Amino acid sequence: MGVQPDYDSDSERFRLAGRVTRKYLIGARSLHDHVASKLLNAGASLVLDIGCGEGALSAALPHPPPLELVGLDASAALLAAHPDPRVRADALRLPFRDGTFDAAVALNMLLHLDDPARALREARRVLAPGGLLLVSAIRRDDSPELSPVWRPEPTPFDAEDAPDRVGEVFGEVEVERWDAPLITLPDRAAIRDYLIARRMPRPQAAEAATRLRTPLPVTKRGSLVLARR
Repeated sequence: MGVQPDYDSDSERFRLAGRVTRKYLIGARSLHDHVASKLLNAGASLVLDIGCGEGALSAALPHPPPLELVGLDASAALLAAHPDPRVRADALRLPFRDGTFDAAVALNMLLHLDDPARALREARRVLAPGGLLLVSAIRRDDSPELSPVWRPEPTPFDAEDAPDRVGEVFGEVEVERWDAPLITLPDRAAIRDYLIARRMPRPQAAEAATRLRTPLPVTKRGSLVLARR
């Protein structure tokens, strides 16, 4: 079963996750910066950002952007902060004609769906021939330094399975994996916020943070999967 989103009921948790990543990222570009570069290098002119949130990918593009990015999300609370054009809709039923987009992006969002394959088929449908798909997923052994107090739960779309799942819909895929200490949490407050951002209840996160040494380097593990229609 997909990880049930709480973006409308607790949108601050989503914002906290973004703040923690931006504040403590060390020596590397963010995933959104990397994907923005991929889109620019591909020469895409019309891009669909599925699960766009408040617009992290839009913010990673140059301004004014050399492409048009359409944000799509099911969360009204998050979508309200995304620049136009934006559409509130379900990733399983994209409200666009076949072959509309040059590229489609779904970053760390397919884990929320019970049927990621259906969303992938919808993404393929709205891509023009030769259109580029970029999806990302987190590994089940992400953030191992936190294992004494927290472990990721398996989801319907983890990085271990993502290449095969995308390949079933798109055929050939390209995979970029990351496995490196990308974040350093300097103190207990930072660890607490990181755990809250990963859906640990706030009182439990505060207590768990006292059981880990600081500063705490955190190894991020996952994959970016690329495919073409």
